[in-house]
Amino acid sequence: MSDISDTPRGAEEGAELEQQDDGLEAEFEKSAPPGRETDGPLDESEANPVRPYVDLGGVKILPREGLHLRLEVEEESQRVVAVGLDYAGSTLQVQPFAAPRSSGLWHEIRDQITDQIQRQGGRVTERDGAFGPELVAEIPVAAPDGGPVETRVARFVGVDGPRWFLRGVIAGDAAVQPEAAALVEDLFRSIVVVRGSVPMPPRDLIPLRMPAAPTTGNENDYSSL
Repeated sequence: MSDISDTPRGAEEGAELEQQDDGLEAEFEKSAPPGRETDGPLDESEANPVRPYVDLGGVKILPREGLHLRLEVEEESQRVVAVGLDYAGSTLQVQPFAAPRSSGLWHEIRDQITDQIQRQGGRVTERDGAFGPELVAEIPVAAPDGGPVETRVARFVGVDGPRWFLRGVIAGDAAVQPEAAALVEDLFRSIVVVRGSVPMPPRDLIPLRMPAAPTTGNENDYSSL
């Protein structure tokens, strides 16, 4: 729900824009919880290589009991654009984006998300959360039967890592209940971001892909992880 671009560009253009944005966005400090390098979300270089991660390209997911994984695919291009995780009565949508080396994106992206939700008639509150600043949004949702508009609560969290930015959208029980929130926050911390060495302009979606050996289920639903 932000203006982060996920349109791929060529490697040369990506390298040039990556260098340019390092200078242009130096005013935005990286936003990450203390101890991110050990507690997560982790960079690939910081993760334990022997742990049984599910490799989805731009992110790796650590299986756990009760976790169901869904891949969100853009219909027109058939490109995977997000990873959906169903856990503890909640949903966690994650997307990894390229970011500048020395500055972060989350401070600026929060303003963009707030503006978009308010344009939809929703309300947004900023607060300090488990990963630093986060947004709690009340988003209007039209009832399927033409009834009165309902409100859905969602939490927007973000972490700036080395040359990447990981965004999470939390809905369901973890958006309102502390016990479920703690479980989903631990799930978010366990994610590993694989930035890769290919130059990319900041805000481009780091490519995601289906796992090499999906478990039983439909082609976009990898349950029972």
